[in-house]
Amino acid sequence: MYTLQMAKRVLFETNKRLLWKLCWNLGVKGTRSVLLHKRRMRRGQFFPPFLYVSIINSCNLRCQGCWVDIGHKQETIDLQAMNRLINEAKEAGNSFFGIVGGEPFMHPELFDILAAHPDSYFQIFTNGQFITEDKAKQLFDLGNVTPLISVEGNEIISDERRGRSDVYNKTLTGVENCLNNNVMTGICTSLCRTNIDDLLTETWIDRLIDMGVLYTWFHVYRPMGPDATPDLCLTPEQQQQAREFVVEMRARKPIIIIDAYYDGEGQALCPAANGISHHINPWGDIEPCPIVQFSRESIYSDDDDRSLFDKFTQSQFLSDFRQLSSETTRGCIVLERPDLLNQLVTKHEAKDSTARQTAHQELEVMISRTSQYHPGKEIPERNWYYRVAKKLLFNDFGVYSGHDHTNSAAPYLVPPTADGSPEGIADTSGSGCCSAGTQVTLGVSDSPSEL
Repeated sequence: MYTLQMAKRVLFETNKRLLWKLCWNLGVKGTRSVLLHKRRMRRGQFFPPFLYVSIINSCNLRCQGCWVDIGHKQETIDLQAMNRLINEAKEAGNSFFGIVGGEPFMHPELFDILAAHPDSYFQIFTNGQFITEDKAKQLFDLGNVTPLISVEGNEIISDERRGRSDVYNKTLTGVENCLNNNVMTGICTSLCRTNIDDLLTETWIDRLIDMGVLYTWFHVYRPMGPDATPDLCLTPEQQQQAREFVVEMRARKPIIIIDAYYDGEGQALCPAANGISHHINPWGDIEPCPIVQFSRESIYSDDDDRSLFDKFTQSQFLSDFRQLSSETTRGCIVLERPDLLNQLVTKHEAKDSTARQTAHQELEVMISRTSQYHPGKEIPERNWYYRVAKKLLFNDFGVYSGHDHTNSAAPYLVPPTADGSPEGIADTSGSGCCSAGTQVTLGVSDSPSEL
């Protein structure tokens, strides 16, 4: 029933030109890029089929726990650099690019970038407040872009989470402008303790469908950066609740629901560990993912004239990061074992790729927390379409095969509290940099638990 209802929505509620762009640039060519990635992996080459690029650090909001240096001098990846980056990625078979910020719509050349590559597909992560009627019309005319607009709670919670007033209504105005102009639009939420009860609900999903939203994406809040705000972190039970909800809604509701943490069997994975995705920051630094703000390579050629493909495939730092992640846990290495990540960064003398230049200190004081990895509590997909699609295109690609995580992953190391939720590891001394299966010395922390 779901499949027929979703097909009806796609066929009758979407513009056919935009649908063709989506199916061809993202569907067909995106599938090809993943297959090329899997083929390259067999040769020991890792070039991510899905690149996420933060094109600007500036933002009009001040969200709790934001790790982007939005208050520093504005830095952008300009049109020339973006064209070179995208063209070189397309030579490797890529067709999809996630555009991140800061707030991408503050970039003065955003529409020039999108227009220069009609054979690619772009997903823009945005708060939606700069999407005027005119900009929505431009997005429709381009046809190769979908805005993914962030809604972080109701009117009160949105203002609290995002550090400004009237955020909810201004964001929904941007959503309405997109939908009124037939733009394929998504809504994302960074789930945390203050918004999970309002937005992880069937009522919210039904409202999105009634509005005409095509897809939604539930991220999970990550406590990173100079103001990590760990009090917002989900408990392990809430993380399981989110997974169960997504699987259930995928089987019943005619809306696409994206996640980036699980394969079709419900096993946890990290998109950076299997190399399907890496990140480029506004200064051009190549990072394993947006929350790992350390780098050894850059897209610029001041002192490195290698191609983008060579910088990715020859990076020992990225290679060792993927190895460390896959050997240590099926979850998030940053959250679960910041001690091992810190040793890796030190080993490679990776530079702090932030403007604030405090990422090293932030990593050193992080405690270990559980992430999306819950061994023995896997929730497989119930919808056959998602299950088949993930089996073919979104899984661990074998990087976890042969690794035993029982001595290294947070679920086995973080001692539970009286109510069953895990605490953080305060002292993880005695661990080797890239070894899985190392024993750690535990100390119970008073910090709240997180997933």
